[in-house]
Amino acid sequence: MRMTRVLGGALLALGLAAGPAAADSSPSASPSGESAAPTSAGTSFRTAAEVDQGQTATASASTGDYLYWSFPADWGQRPTVKATVKLPESHLAQTWQIDVYDGLRRRQACQYGAQTRTAAQDAASVELACVLRTVRAWSEPWANDPLPGTYYVRLTAVGLKAADLGQPVSAELRVDSKDVGGSAAVDGSLAKPLVPGIAVKSAKEEKDSSATAVLSSIEPDDGWASGWWSDRWVWTAIGAILAALAGIGGYTLTRGSGRPRQVTPPPGA
Repeated sequence: MRMTRVLGGALLALGLAAGPAAADSSPSASPSGESAAPTSAGTSFRTAAEVDQGQTATASASTGDYLYWSFPADWGQRPTVKATVKLPESHLAQTWQIDVYDGLRRRQACQYGAQTRTAAQDAASVELACVLRTVRAWSEPWANDPLPGTYYVRLTAVGLKAADLGQPVSAELRVDSKDVGGSAAVDGSLAKPLVPGIAVKSAKEEKDSSATAVLSSIEPDDGWASGWWSDRWVWTAIGAILAALAGIGGYTLTRGSGRPRQVTPPPGA
């Protein structure tokens, strides 16, 4: 009986020692919760693959296909869209083009960058880039300014020869933004960002606060900005403080040492 207890205790100790080691060796879920970059592209605006800024999306397609991605951009940001297309080993000269559309599906012009580029015959790849104008928090209805919301990227080859149609290609897309700050601030903001399904979402929120957007779920990491705050307020406050200090200093320098000394008149004067 004593021997049985000793063996049982030894087995129990071995089990407790092996338990944590087995638990440590098991895979654990990623705590970051970040979504993985898409590995395919859509074929239209409605099926555009959603990609966050800072991610590198990839896709396999054939020459002649239209590839669509979408990404969020908030006010004060200046997005830069870069695409790389790896071409087949044998091909004729090909011209590739990248177009960017805002949430209203208005084509946005590029400030600079190689938006259209022709790859020489048998070239291995072609690189495209488009730097958009700074996104504004508010704009006139007749203006074509970029506004906060979802932006769409379309990548395709134009003017293809019949011999190049249907050849396999692979594409990479990456979107980064530069925060311009208060220099791009305006006196106004949109009621809602230009995101697909935002109208349906707003209607459902009146009845159910847990409703989500129907067509799009992407947004900036820190959420959509309201549009009223910018670092311009900080510089305005600093300017007001400096102006007040300058006024106090000027008054101190010009007022003298105080009231003039009163001279007592001599007796009998």
